[in-house]
Amino acid sequence: MSKVIADISMSLDGYVTARGADQEHGLGIGGEAIHAWVLEKPRSPVDEAVLAHSFDTTGAVVMGRRLYDIVDGPHGWSDDVGYGHDQDQAAAPPCYVVTHEPPAQVRLVSRFRFVTDGVAGAIDQARSAAGHKDVVVMGGANVIDQSREARLVDELRIHLAPLLLGGGTRLFDLVGPMTLVQREVTESPRATHLTYEVVGDEGGRRS
Repeated sequence: MSKVIADISMSLDGYVTARGADQEHGLGIGGEAIHAWVLEKPRSPVDEAVLAHSFDTTGAVVMGRRLYDIVDGPHGWSDDVGYGHDQDQAAAPPCYVVTHEPPAQVRLVSRFRFVTDGVAGAIDQARSAAGHKDVVVMGGANVIDQSREARLVDELRIHLAPLLLGGGTRLFDLVGPMTLVQREVTESPRATHLTYEVVGDEGGRRS
């Protein structure tokens, strides 16, 4: 059964980018270390399996406008790099971008659809496209927080990097109390991959 999964890499002190994140430094100054489990080669067998499984089971992706501006920018995705980093981009899922206004120009036109009626609308469209596969909310932090605040997330996957950043973009700024059930923990030298089922929230609704 299709699920909505918030999936993101994070430092041990709760940051998903370092300070100074912009189009030139999409992960902030020194923030690439958060994603060392993906970016550094050779990958461990554990990290390779986690990345491949997530790519294979994802039917559609939701992202925010700030993240889109980075990945469709001059230092972002390319013909060979995209969702899942270096997985087969010919098989990559479509990406639904939450935005107030679609951009005037899109470099990687075939990969993106733009949704102007909020994160719930983007997730609804992504569900329709995903079929039996999962919808992954990949970031940034604010869109994941909005999705969780709206009770739209079924599962939370955190790739916890063994480093402290001391500042940057923090995850869970909008999140109130919630109950999680730990479903899986997988360790590698560069990350601890954590999977939680979202089973309860304080108020609101679940989709």
